[in-house]
Amino acid sequence: MTDMMLQLKKIGIIPVVVLNDAKDALPLAERLVKGGLPCAEVTFRTEAAEESIRQIAKAFPGMIVGAGTVLNIEQADRAIDAGAKFIVSPGLNPKVTEYVLKKGVPMTPGVCTPTEIEAAMEFGLDVVKFFPAEPSGGLKMIKALAAPYVGLQFMPTGGINAEIVRDYLKYDRIVACGGSWMVSGSLVKEGKFDEIEQMVREAAAIVKEIRG
Repeated sequence: MTDMMLQLKKIGIIPVVVLNDAKDALPLAERLVKGGLPCAEVTFRTEAAEESIRQIAKAFPGMIVGAGTVLNIEQADRAIDAGAKFIVSPGLNPKVTEYVLKKGVPMTPGVCTPTEIEAAMEFGLDVVKFFPAEPSGGLKMIKALAAPYVGLQFMPTGGINAEIVRDYLKYDRIVACGGSWMVSGSLVKEGKFDEIEQMVREAAAIVKEIRG
């Protein structure tokens, strides 16, 4: 794994963030850092994503901010130019994956079948996103997929919450879990950053409890 992936493994939980207004980017990033999860996957589902990544990358250079839901090369370019330190996609698009890796940026494509895993491994990847995690069989499915692919690590995202994240974190083939329960769109929109920070602290405490 890359140094950045090792850092993410130590952090354990990656907040998956949907920002509708870039003005919320810095207050949110501040609470993520204070709460003990100094990372974020800002999804390219909104027009505010690019500017949000740019502001976070500039104001919090020590934070690991990446772009999620990257579906094409144009989005990948915008994310990288804005300062994204890693790129995540919901599926495995060979053109996007190849482009991002040639740029020297860590890429984590989404997979949920052996065929997709092998396609990812063809790019030399040893970390893949498992998505959507819970609807696709959850931890039981990850363990089944991991068995024949020795050395492959997973970043499950989708349906994971505070109640079940412990089980995922206990499995040594999981780098980190993506989750949005502590950074829900409604909390961000309503400016409830104190509440967000508290839930981030609780999530960080779970990681410490499991991984030390």
